Amino acid sequence: MHYLLLIYSNEADAPPPPATPAEAEAYMAPWMEYTENLKTAGVYLGGDALQPTATATTITAVGKTEPVFTDGPFAETREQLGGYYLLDCKDLDEALAWGAKCPIVNYGKLEVRPVMSFD
Repeated sequence: MHYLLLIYSNEADAPPPPATPAEAEAYMAPWMEYTENLKTAGVYLGGDALQPTATATTITAVGKTEPVFTDGPFAETREQLGGYYLLDCKDLDEALAWGAKCPIVNYGKLEVRPVMSFD
């Protein structure tokens, strides 16, 4: 079964960008290790970080005759979606076990959701 691990944190609380390549490597090390562990276990299907919410464009046509495009995220929230992993796990327990190991749980939140299948 496929599960989406949605990575949330508060962009306002994010640390400043790494000033040196060594700082960048140190920041990314736990993420790279986590991703490699998912791949080695054979559950990794994909994943990426997202650009900040300021780069988002929201589209809606609710109550309109034409789509309306708005710069920025859909809603003002305290935590923003910053990335995701797509996993192939045998069940929710396995997905939750992998989710608990994600570096974000130390300073943000991780939402684990089953992907709906339309076979």
